[in-house]
Amino acid sequence: MCGSPRLETFLDLGFTPPADQFLRPDQLQEPETYFPLRVASCQKCGLAQLDHVVSPEILYRRDYPYESSTTKFGQQHWREFATTVSERLKLDSTSLVIDVGSNVGVLLEAFRNQGARVLGIDPASNIVRLAEKRGIETVDEFFGHGVAIKVEEKYGKASLITATNVFAHVHDLRDFIQGVDHLLNLRGVFIFEAPYFGNLLNQVEFDTIYHEHLSYLSLEPLGQFLDEFNMEVFDVQERDIHGGSFRVFVTRKGSHPVEPAVQSFLEREKKLGLRELSTLKKFAVAVEDNRRSLMTLLHDLKKAGKKIAGVSAPAKGMTLLNYCRIGPELLDFVTEKSTLKIGRFTPGTHIPVVGDDALAEQKVDYALLLAWNFAEEIMGNLKEFRKQGGKFILPVPVPRVVE
Repeated sequence: MCGSPRLETFLDLGFTPPADQFLRPDQLQEPETYFPLRVASCQKCGLAQLDHVVSPEILYRRDYPYESSTTKFGQQHWREFATTVSERLKLDSTSLVIDVGSNVGVLLEAFRNQGARVLGIDPASNIVRLAEKRGIETVDEFFGHGVAIKVEEKYGKASLITATNVFAHVHDLRDFIQGVDHLLNLRGVFIFEAPYFGNLLNQVEFDTIYHEHLSYLSLEPLGQFLDEFNMEVFDVQERDIHGGSFRVFVTRKGSHPVEPAVQSFLEREKKLGLRELSTLKKFAVAVEDNRRSLMTLLHDLKKAGKKIAGVSAPAKGMTLLNYCRIGPELLDFVTEKSTLKIGRFTPGTHIPVVGDDALAEQKVDYALLLAWNFAEEIMGNLKEFRKQGGKFILPVPVPRVVE
């Protein structure tokens, strides 16, 4: 964010393949490319970030398999987002809402239901086609200043630009914010959501670190960065989704009154010591402890003759599997709802991905819950598995068995 080269590495998760590159059966004999997965803290502005950037062409343009959350909790989240923001900003049929990294258009659908005009921008061509089938017009591009100019010429200025779980994925944040600045109308607002770095540290959520997530965001470095563009954060809210996220409201300076929550958040960050190397190194030790505990638990269960499978195959789960070296010798399979992943194999560890029904059909004893951020809903849905005496393993913050 600040351009400083003074980066101090505090966590090394080894070399892993991109977390969303699920393999077809015919690709299992082909070589896989692994990239370093290390996190560093900027000693100038305090931003936590990866020290190696994988090309976005590799991450998003090659058969991207992620679809926005279709859990009930996820759907409620997007509806709440659209409803509260539409009311607050008084959006109507003249308002243009643009979602960057719009995926299949779930959030835009919710804004359209509130009466606004909507447009998506997303670089994953296969996902763009799914969005357009839902009736969400989507520009198939990586967002930046150049794309913003083209979009503004065709569609006009936006009242609102959103980016949920996208801003932290962007390498050239300067170009991104210049695009936002160009595309917003005079009192326009940019809102992004991202996993909050404070939660990542406190809850040992190391598996939310993967190559798409370039930045691990907190408010202090963000405020300094936006200042360069005559922009500011005017509100910040905490949200439960994805293991603890924050929703950040950005506008041009003076356009909207700054809420007291912003100062409160900054003060809390100082108390948490998010940029202190002692805090970060303590987190790294907790990550190593987590790996040891999880591997001991899984090996003990396997020695006792128990059958174990993974439940859900999110990107975060792929970091967990690769860092802990969990393969088909420990997990018989991983279950999924997404048809984009079923029939494929997990990147790096090559565990087969099958439908949810397999959990009960194959008489699994223990299910490692890789999408722990939706634990309650997923465990509630798997009634047959629970009836058969199946138990769940939650991997973070400390590996534990839940009956």
